Amino acid sequence: MLRHLCQSLSLFRYQPSGVAAGSTWLPFFLLTFLASPLPVLAQSTDNPCSGAGSAQFSGLMSGLVEASTWVDEPAVGMEMLLASLGPQLQSLLSPSPWPMINERAKQAKVPVLMYHDILPEKQVFFDVTPSEFEHHLALIHAQGLTPISLDQLVTHLQTGLPLPEKPILLTFDDGYGGHYQYVYPLLKKYGYPGVFSIYTAKVGKHLGRSSLTWEQLREMAADPLVTIASHSLTHPPDLRALSDAQLQQEITESKQVLEAELGIPIRYFTYPAGFYDQRVSKLVTDAGYRAALTMDDLHEGFAGESESLLAIKRFGQSALPQVLPQAWGGSPLPKWFPGFDFQSPVAVSHTTVNQIPLILISGGRPMTIHADSRYQVPEILAKTSAIAGVDGGFFSLEYLDSNVMIGPVFSQQTQQFVPGNASENPRLAGRPLVLISPQEVRFIPFDPSRHNTLAGIQAEMPNVTDAFVAAAWLVKAGQPQPDSAFGNLFDFNAERHRAFWGINKSGQPVIGVSTEPVGSVNLGEILAQADFQDAVMLDSGASTSLAYQGSSLVGYTPRPVPHVVALVPPFDSNQACVVAAR
Repeated sequence: MLRHLCQSLSLFRYQPSGVAAGSTWLPFFLLTFLASPLPVLAQSTDNPCSGAGSAQFSGLMSGLVEASTWVDEPAVGMEMLLASLGPQLQSLLSPSPWPMINERAKQAKVPVLMYHDILPEKQVFFDVTPSEFEHHLALIHAQGLTPISLDQLVTHLQTGLPLPEKPILLTFDDGYGGHYQYVYPLLKKYGYPGVFSIYTAKVGKHLGRSSLTWEQLREMAADPLVTIASHSLTHPPDLRALSDAQLQQEITESKQVLEAELGIPIRYFTYPAGFYDQRVSKLVTDAGYRAALTMDDLHEGFAGESESLLAIKRFGQSALPQVLPQAWGGSPLPKWFPGFDFQSPVAVSHTTVNQIPLILISGGRPMTIHADSRYQVPEILAKTSAIAGVDGGFFSLEYLDSNVMIGPVFSQQTQQFVPGNASENPRLAGRPLVLISPQEVRFIPFDPSRHNTLAGIQAEMPNVTDAFVAAAWLVKAGQPQPDSAFGNLFDFNAERHRAFWGINKSGQPVIGVSTEPVGSVNLGEILAQADFQDAVMLDSGASTSLAYQGSSLVGYTPRPVPHVVALVPPFDSNQACVVAAR
């Protein structure tokens, strides 16, 4: 189906009457896009996130630049369109079987935050005051997170489509009056979406605490920022204890009441007190809900760690400071067309695959730095424009201050090619020779007879700027490497802290480390699951080091090193637009 759709997109072109074949034209799909109205976003004169408008304008201008490319070079334009939209269409048209969580989504870290009452004076420990809540929103903004809707989260969990770099979902249970008086105005002020879980018996009544009215709920439900979820009829302490008839009433009738009163479809359910079992979740399914939120004070977790779409995990609001730094929307989708992406912003992510925690830094442009002695990685980066770096190739341990590498090395920082030791080079034969240019990265088998001169590596890549010999391939052409691929590499499968770098399936450079010891074969399997197209092992063990914005990201003091693989910022976006326009 997807193949036929893309064939249609590439063939179905708008040809205006009176314009000769082969003349300038626009794909019909593009015309439809340009003619469509822009989405209406929440606006507020006191919105502190004023940069959002600039970002939207930049996005619009980027689209117009692409449109000019499509006009002048339609074949290139269509390729750009398919390269951009193709992976997303593929994910949307091939979701995981409902209600399973997509494997890609399991790697992301999306916190779903749970609030209850918001009121000026706390009555229980999990109450939050309006000033505390606004502080939470300011913290979310200051740390660069993007609040998302429940629709966005569920689509991500089903398809693996990546979310914004640092996503978070805000949810509010029980329908307290403070949700209208304090929460809703603040969400509008910041332009943040939220989910309000309502149990209908409470609406318009004072059952010990304040409640929303139907009039207030209708106003909120009409706002695109607001998602209304059912929270049952009466909020029983444990749905599992109810009879089938009672359970059906709590789950189905609450949906019907909300839909009748608010005039909108209710697609989501929130279990009162988080309690559910197979019988409860089956009735949630039978009632027509798309997904359900749960809670468990003892087993909180990120959305991708959920059992299924019928039991999406949440964190209590007190966990906010701990979860904000970990938020990550997932890896980019693999590209349809081969190529490199050196224009994405540099981003840090923490993920765990096969019980091994990793720190990954992706994006930007790759380069190497061959220092004049041995230093900590942050010290080496401090003298350059690099944002991030990982310890690089192997080096001689003969002298503590030596910068002599094992194998040839060429760095754009020094612009000097240093040949490898003639007696050591034969033992490196077949290991990955890393070649970097402004446009591409290649990993090829090292040949001592051909690659120990600058002319030799330039014969492989004429505009090479950086080169060195890595330890071994961990992932090659998307496949994890078996024991046999490591050749004569000493103790390659011992469990150690490991450093690595490579290119992911979106064409972005990625550097990283494991924060727990791991063998090389297992690490290759992990990195293949983490969407690496190619990955090579760097100096590891005591040398394993990763730095970002001047700070070390490892919890120990590594051995000083003379060589680093670094990421520098992408070229200025305005410069990129000029290039695209040409």
